[in-house]
Amino acid sequence: MALSGPEVEKQVPAEPRPGRKLQSWWSLVFCLCFYGFMAQMRPGESFITPYLLGPDKNFTQKQVTNEITPVLSYSYLAVLVPIFLLTDYLRYKPVLLLQGLSYVSVWLLLLFGASVLHMQFMEFFFSITMAARIAYSSYVFSLVPPACYQRVAGYSRASVLLGVFTSSVLGQLLVTMGRVPFSTLNYISLAFLTFSLVLTLFLKRPKRSLFFNRGAPACAGASPSELDRMNLGQVQPTGGKPGRLPASWRDSALAHMLRELGRTAQLPQLRLWSLWWVFNSAGYYLIVYYVHILWNVVNPTTDTTRVYNGGADAASTLLGAITSFAAGFVKIRWALWAKLIIAVVTVLQAGLIFLMYKTSNIWLCYSAFVLFRGSYQFLVPIATFQIASSLSQELRALVFGVNTFLATVLKTIITLVVSDKRGLGLPVRSQFLIYAVYFLVLFAAYVLAALLAGLRHFRQGRHQPLPPAQELMSPVWEPAAQDGPAPEAGVRAVGEPMQQPEAKA
Repeated sequence: MALSGPEVEKQVPAEPRPGRKLQSWWSLVFCLCFYGFMAQMRPGESFITPYLLGPDKNFTQKQVTNEITPVLSYSYLAVLVPIFLLTDYLRYKPVLLLQGLSYVSVWLLLLFGASVLHMQFMEFFFSITMAARIAYSSYVFSLVPPACYQRVAGYSRASVLLGVFTSSVLGQLLVTMGRVPFSTLNYISLAFLTFSLVLTLFLKRPKRSLFFNRGAPACAGASPSELDRMNLGQVQPTGGKPGRLPASWRDSALAHMLRELGRTAQLPQLRLWSLWWVFNSAGYYLIVYYVHILWNVVNPTTDTTRVYNGGADAASTLLGAITSFAAGFVKIRWALWAKLIIAVVTVLQAGLIFLMYKTSNIWLCYSAFVLFRGSYQFLVPIATFQIASSLSQELRALVFGVNTFLATVLKTIITLVVSDKRGLGLPVRSQFLIYAVYFLVLFAAYVLAALLAGLRHFRQGRHQPLPPAQELMSPVWEPAAQDGPAPEAGVRAVGEPMQQPEAKA
C-alpha cells in the first residue's frame, strides 16, 4: 500500500515548469473554483424553513418536521452510491450538470410547489445535490498534475467556503436591512443557480478518472497508484484502447482492494476515527437538518426582519473554517490521547445540544449551534488525516465512501424511528433531547475506551512505542479531505466541507 521513505522520494513528481500547458491547467482550476463559488450562492437557503412555515406556503410545523424533512435522509441514502459510481464513470462533468439541474429543480419546487408531495420531491432533488458534491471535490484532481494537488485542493475548498459565507451574509443583509421577502430571496437564489448551471456547460470534461477511466500517468515520475501496483503481471497487451485495462484485471484489482480494506480495518487509529466518522457525523447532520425548525419554535416571530438564520449560518461557517485551520497545528500523541479528546469534544456537543433543547432565548440557541458546528469541524481534518495518512488514493476514497455510507444508514434509521410520522413522530424539541442523549452515550463509550487504553498503557510499566506527534496540514491545504464524500461539505448546513460542504433553513 503506502510506499516507504526512499521509494516515495524517488517517485514524488517535480513541480511542473511554467509554460502554456501549466497556464491552461490554472485557467481550468480558476473556472472550476469560480463555479464552486457561484454554486454556493443560495441566499434563500438559510430561510427555507420560515418560508415553508410562513404565509407564503403555510405548511404546519408537524408537516415540515415529520413528513417533509425526513425524506432528505431516505433519498440521500438511495442516491449516494449510484452517484458516487456515476461520478467516476461519467468523468465528473455530467454529474455536475445533474447537480445544477437538481438545484434549479429544488428552487422551482420551493417557489411553485403547493403540496407536501411537492416539498418531498424538493427534498429528493436536494439529496441529489448533496450526493453530487463529490464530483466537484474530486474533479479538480483530474485537471492538474500530482505536484499541484495540495494547492488546488486548498483553492477549491476556499472557494466553496467563501461562497457559503458570502451567500449567508448576503441573505441576512437582504432580509434584515433590505426587508426583502423570503419569496423574493428564493427568486434571487434561482437566478444565481441558473447562472451556475450555465457555467457548468463551459467546464472541460476530463479524459480520465480514478477507477473506471484510467489513462496514462498524469506526468512522468508520478508515483503509481494502488490499482497500478496491484497484479501488474496480469496486464496483457490487447487490441483495446491504450491505457485501458481488461475487465478481468479490474475485477481482480477491486477484489484485492477490498481485501486490503479488510486488513486496514484492523489498524487501531483508522478504526477509531472511522467509528467517530460514522457515529458522530450521523448525529451532526441530524442537528443540521432540524436546527432551523427548532429556531422557528424558539423564535416564532412573524417579523421576517427579526429572523437571523443567515447570520447564524455565516458565523458557524466562519468558526468552522477557523477551527479546521487551527486543527492543522495540533501536535500530540494521537495514539494515546485521541479517545480522550474525542470524548471531551463529544460531551461538549451533548451539552450544547441540551442547551438548544432547553433554552427559550434565540440568541443562546444560535450561539450553541455555532459552537456545536465549530467543535465538529475541529475534528474533521484530524479524522481525515488519521484515516488517510497510511492509505493510497484509491483506498482512501473507498474508506471515506464506506464511512459516509454507514453514517447515512445510521442517520436514516434514527430519522425513521425518531422523526418520521410512521415512527415516533416526535416534535423537534423532543428530538433534540434524544440527540443530546445520543451524544452522551457516545461520550460514555469514548471515555470507557480511553480508560481501558490508559490502563493497558500504564500496566505495562513502560511506554509503548507510540508514533511521534504528527503535524497535520491545514485543512485548507489538505488534499486528502477532498478524496471521499466527506463531511458532505456541509450538507445543507451552509458550508462544510470536505467533506464538506450547508444546510437548508
